[in-house]
Amino acid sequence: MSASSKPSVTVAAIVERDGRFLIVEEDTADGVRLNQPAGHWEQGESLIDAVKRETLEETGHRFEPTGFLGAYMSRYTSAKTGEDVTYVRFAFVGELGEVVAGAELSPEIRRVAFMSADDLRMMNDIHRSPLVMRCIDDYLAGRRLPLEAIYTHPSVRNHV
Repeated sequence: MSASSKPSVTVAAIVERDGRFLIVEEDTADGVRLNQPAGHWEQGESLIDAVKRETLEETGHRFEPTGFLGAYMSRYTSAKTGEDVTYVRFAFVGELGEVVAGAELSPEIRRVAFMSADDLRMMNDIHRSPLVMRCIDDYLAGRRLPLEAIYTHPSVRNHV
């Protein structure tokens, strides 16, 4: 398998408050897009550590996962750059914590907001991926697994 055909592992945080979902508006190669706080898993961290880090980097808030929503796959081809990537997304449900003093947001983040599922459905054409709405729909359907469904062997952290 060539390096370009290997999937890109990502994580996403699904946070709901009063019927509204945490969303980031971000600059991408294809323009401004809406996404959950999400990003790439990095070597040496567990998936749970990755979603905590990504949420902090994209929102300035701590995130405490309370459940595993699911694993998702999608393929993305950039209309502007021609980049073709298969993503494997691990989505976690959880609570948004306090703002971390001095935390700087990733430069591509324009704003952080809470939006209703209906509002997000009407903006489907600017979602970062088709997985944004799928994760919300799965959340609304009550899908959850315990965090223990995700296991990280100690060798992952020792291989940095």
